[in-house]
Amino acid sequence: MKKIQDNNPYYNLFHYYVNAVIKQSYRKFLYVGKENIPQDGAVIFAINHTNALMDALVLLAIDHKPKVFVARADIFKIRPLAKFFTFLKIMPIMRLRDGIDQVKKNQETIDKAVDVLRDKIPFCIFPEGTHQAKYSSLPLSKGIFRIAFQAQEMMPDMPLYIVPVGLTYGSFFRFRSTIRVQIGQPINVGQFIAERSEQSQPEQMNAMKDVLTERLHANTFYIPNTDEYNATFEVCNAAQPFEMEALRQASGKKQHSLNIQFQANKNIAQRVAALKESNPEQASKLLQLGQEAHDLRIKQAISRESAAVKRPLVSRIGRLLLLLFTLPYTLPVSLLASPMALLCRYLFTILKDPAFRNSVRFLMQLFVWPLLVVIYAIIAFCVLPWQAALVATILLLPAPIVAHEAWKTIRLTISDIKLLRQKKLSKLYAKIREMIR
Repeated sequence: MKKIQDNNPYYNLFHYYVNAVIKQSYRKFLYVGKENIPQDGAVIFAINHTNALMDALVLLAIDHKPKVFVARADIFKIRPLAKFFTFLKIMPIMRLRDGIDQVKKNQETIDKAVDVLRDKIPFCIFPEGTHQAKYSSLPLSKGIFRIAFQAQEMMPDMPLYIVPVGLTYGSFFRFRSTIRVQIGQPINVGQFIAERSEQSQPEQMNAMKDVLTERLHANTFYIPNTDEYNATFEVCNAAQPFEMEALRQASGKKQHSLNIQFQANKNIAQRVAALKESNPEQASKLLQLGQEAHDLRIKQAISRESAAVKRPLVSRIGRLLLLLFTLPYTLPVSLLASPMALLCRYLFTILKDPAFRNSVRFLMQLFVWPLLVVIYAIIAFCVLPWQAALVATILLLPAPIVAHEAWKTIRLTISDIKLLRQKKLSKLYAKIREMIR
């Protein structure tokens, strides 16, 4: 009987194509800590879940090795989709919201997961059970630990590791944003159980849950999911450019901008948490400013990217000049890419959860744009000399990215101008930066 983890040459070929498209879906793409992935046993990747399908894709693109994932079972109800998901090496898993009777059916998935691990194919799971578009986390479910404990029991001679993977997006909703993937220190399941042999299995699972939660938080930009989340995030965003500059000066060596940004945000969030402990009154004033700035920025439709730059409009001048210089190319290719953009906008009106927007854009890039290119190429070769048609087709290939970058430049320039005119918001940011220092 064919297993989901068996080698499939069609999957391998498709995997290369998917990886190429996912890399084009982000302006900056960074993996940190790949050396932490064990090579001497079976691996379960435990990934924080914030951005729907994109979370699985960015981990898939870490290399060209096959990986098996689990996804919520309801998306397997349509038979053609179920076959496609199985081809992609995705298995269904029931959630508590599906009902206790349904959750009992997960034993088949657990058995298959153990078989996957026995063959040393990485098994990937989102232990939060569902996604939320926040720099925070939900409580971990026990499914990952049941799989790990059962697998270790059935593979006593093979090391088994749970590897925490922290995904930090520049934006959950904007296409061509940034993504930083940090691989954390693995948990050796067998060793963990042996060190707590005096405990019952439920106690061991709870202890492992605490450790995994802590390591996921350490490998992501984490803000507690409380009523103060928006205020804390706005404080981090306002102070970020100055904290990044301080980190660069302190380091004295060149570092990747995503690493500096990540550390800056973590430093500020930790500073806010420490202030809440040491001086609750001062922290309350700071968070009040953060909440006021957040509400005003949202009301005025000002991008947080404008706030996260020291001199926003100045930083945009180069991009504006480039846009004007390339307009004879940018304008026509943007028009040709517009059917795909309009289709995306239509699908956004159907989708209730905005976290799926980047997943939709990715799927458009993966399937719809190649089809449009073929159509445009056929037309070009029918009406132009073949040399001109070939050049036109090549120039057309990056059209969606060119169109997106052009629109982003215009959108952020408008946002920068709004921020400069919104004196109250600028003053709030100045107060926040003064207080957080």
